[in-house]
Amino acid sequence: MSKNFPADSVGVVKPTVQHFTDPLMLDCGRALAEYDLIYETYGKLNEQRSNAILICHALSGDHHAAGFHSEEDKKPGWWDSAIGPNKPIDTNQFFVVCLNNLGGCKGSTGPVSINPLTGKLYGPTFPIVTVRDWVESQARLADTLGISKWAAVIGGSLGGMQTLQWTLQYPERVSHALVIAAAPRLSAQNIAFNEVARQAILSDPEFYKGRYYEHNTVPRRGLMLARMIGHITYLSDEAMRAKFGRELKEGKLNFGFDEAEFQVESYLHYQGRSFVGRFDANTYLLMTKALDYFDPAREFNHDLVKTLANVQAKFMVISFTSDWRFSPERSREIVQALLRNRKSVNYAEINANQGHDAFLMPIPDYMAIFHAYMQQVAKEVNV
Repeated sequence: MSKNFPADSVGVVKPTVQHFTDPLMLDCGRALAEYDLIYETYGKLNEQRSNAILICHALSGDHHAAGFHSEEDKKPGWWDSAIGPNKPIDTNQFFVVCLNNLGGCKGSTGPVSINPLTGKLYGPTFPIVTVRDWVESQARLADTLGISKWAAVIGGSLGGMQTLQWTLQYPERVSHALVIAAAPRLSAQNIAFNEVARQAILSDPEFYKGRYYEHNTVPRRGLMLARMIGHITYLSDEAMRAKFGRELKEGKLNFGFDEAEFQVESYLHYQGRSFVGRFDANTYLLMTKALDYFDPAREFNHDLVKTLANVQAKFMVISFTSDWRFSPERSREIVQALLRNRKSVNYAEINANQGHDAFLMPIPDYMAIFHAYMQQVAKEVNV
């Protein structure tokens, strides 16, 4: 029996793999002689090729941003709340592209891919990639699709950093940039969280210096702990208090360490275990390093105003009041630097108690502002 998808769903979607044979020189000094990018598209590209939208994913995201991979799928893509007919990113109006970044583990070339030079999995030999490397590979994909300019580049968290980098690296190819729950660079605290997460993976006895594939195992404990650490930072204290409080899993204290006693402990264990089943540890290391390294202002003596002097895109910057990992103050740094350059920028600070993960949720005020801005984008490209 066919599944009855909601009217605002893009329905069943199938990914496409694009193979590239032109070497990609990376910031680290190494090159990928050839590589694959897996991506999904939603909506139709108009005759003028002016209605294309690029979605950039966050740390644990991938190319599957909306819809379902089959009629049996129970869970849609990670940003299904925002992408689809009559949603903020309206697929009746836009042609939407989302890809899995290089170094990922969902189909683009990364540690779990075969190195064509050796015939073996890349594993820990896969080069460290940066946000700038990702944007370069995304631009090559755009060329393949015949898209010379994006109507908008959109991303939250690490995706917002890619969006910002697009406006710096290819200013003439971005009409609008939506930077959501992001920052111009990580704080020392954020780098510290990432390092603790990496050490949890690196110190797992089953990590085997990244060659765990050869041992038919995974660093399950380390990756689980890394995800638990990360997940804590994605939620606000208010959200955790409202959802779990100090409720006990079994209604009583067990006076031991073997099992989770509090509901919040049980929740974190569940999140950690489920993450191990769908993500690669070497990819997690790569993604957190890309986060840490992102700092475009470093090339301009740490002057963000000078960094953004030549951007051409119009900006929409959105932050969330309870997001302490990428706080509103960090978003306002971007806004202020743009204003000092007399660039076009809109800013919204959404009152939300969900923490950093709020950017993924259909919060009414957020969706209304998002939708209104995208309607202006649609008018400009005459869709």
